[in-house]
Amino acid sequence: MKTLNMVIGAVIALISTPVEAGEMQSYRDFRNRLIADRTRPTYHLVSPEGRASPADPNCAIYWKGRYHLFFIFPGGYAHVSSIDMVHWRWHPTLHLGTGIMNSGGCCLNKDGIPTMVYMSDHLKRNVLSFASDDDLEKWSEPYPIEPQVGPEQDGGKISHWDPEIWLEGNTHYALFGNHPFQIGREATVMKSADLKTWEYVGPFLTKEMPDVSRTTEIKTNEDISCPNFFKLGDKWMLLCISHIKGCRYYVGDWKDGKFTPESHARMNWSLSDGMKEGGHGGEFFAPESLLTPDGRRVMWAWCFASSKSGGNSLWDGIQSLPRELSLPKDGVLRIRPIKELDQLRYNPVIETDIAVESGTTSRLKNISGDTIEILATIKQGDVKRYGIRLFTDKDNGKGIDVVVEPTSKSLKLGATTAPFELKTGEDIQLRIFVDRRTVEVFANERQAVVKQHDYEPEDVGVCLFSEGGRMEAKEIRGWKMAPSNPW
Repeated sequence: MKTLNMVIGAVIALISTPVEAGEMQSYRDFRNRLIADRTRPTYHLVSPEGRASPADPNCAIYWKGRYHLFFIFPGGYAHVSSIDMVHWRWHPTLHLGTGIMNSGGCCLNKDGIPTMVYMSDHLKRNVLSFASDDDLEKWSEPYPIEPQVGPEQDGGKISHWDPEIWLEGNTHYALFGNHPFQIGREATVMKSADLKTWEYVGPFLTKEMPDVSRTTEIKTNEDISCPNFFKLGDKWMLLCISHIKGCRYYVGDWKDGKFTPESHARMNWSLSDGMKEGGHGGEFFAPESLLTPDGRRVMWAWCFASSKSGGNSLWDGIQSLPRELSLPKDGVLRIRPIKELDQLRYNPVIETDIAVESGTTSRLKNISGDTIEILATIKQGDVKRYGIRLFTDKDNGKGIDVVVEPTSKSLKLGATTAPFELKTGEDIQLRIFVDRRTVEVFANERQAVVKQHDYEPEDVGVCLFSEGGRMEAKEIRGWKMAPSNPW
């Protein structure tokens, strides 16, 4: 309730700012349009300006008590900041140089100054800019990175595309991604002591992983774009995309300016609605992360939906909920919603000891809605297929299913299928976030799936279902979720 009051207070403060009568009417019209749009997410980060313009999140950094996040926006970078990664303040759009500011990264340089690297569409070069104020609203004009290539090196592999930057000791490293349509180019590494003179180190990867397709055909060739490189546990992780398959990651070792991957996995398993095979996109796309002051690695990704459903396309491009990544000693990546999201919960409800016979459904009595969180603990048994149906009608039909299939070792959300295997005797714990048409599911902190689903406003029921055996739900917890967007 405290959080809800804070949100209401922020809205009142905003609309109470002295403005001209015409401006006030414009604010009211705008607010009423957003309130009336039942498809607009309420606690995901989404642009308040026109179509859901947030695209690739970029240049995330913690600075002077605030988390800052930039993302591609018409003519530059949109810029938001937050003290908790849940409630966001909008800053003026950042315009550096001319033309489009493509994807990039950010770090503190060895002098402690926030330093941004990105690809300038106008200059056709990866460039640097340096912050000159504490709000990160003022930056230097772009400075091109021109790597020096030795006579024995193959500079033809360099692609000025989607860069990343980080500091290691007194050396700054830059990773240049490879463009999806530039066959033969590779992700490459540069280094510099002064951020002016850059030495070409060479190819970033020492090898490619077997499940990554590198071909001479642009419709099947997987690139490394939107790279984000950091240490996680005792290993190093590269978060990135391939344009044809969406978000993915490598885990491995970084030494002498080269990355040797040991494993590779996907974070996206299906194209967004209306996308053609070999097309541009995926429902979980373009990742970016930062390190919090207490040592957590938190990431976002662009939820690219491309819906075919007319009016609902207004909010197709949003940012995912922030999720914490960790890599314990067993080497299995953990993915969990950040703890700060808990502050949005209100009206808690618990239902316990629910049994669902094979071929039947059981409607939850007190948990329903389209802006909710569900935490379900389900006993592992011999059931072939079971789960939770969201957005059901009064007869427990319609909706979208969250499905666990132990025999196929999979987690499904609607038409999207992700690999997921339970350990012997392990209960399944599902955390499900429903934010209007956007659904995010986390399973045992080892898997996460995102999907967008169109529904009728009266169809907001939740039911359990079971096929091929008796399902036993130990406990289902539910909360209403307060809005974090200021409208």
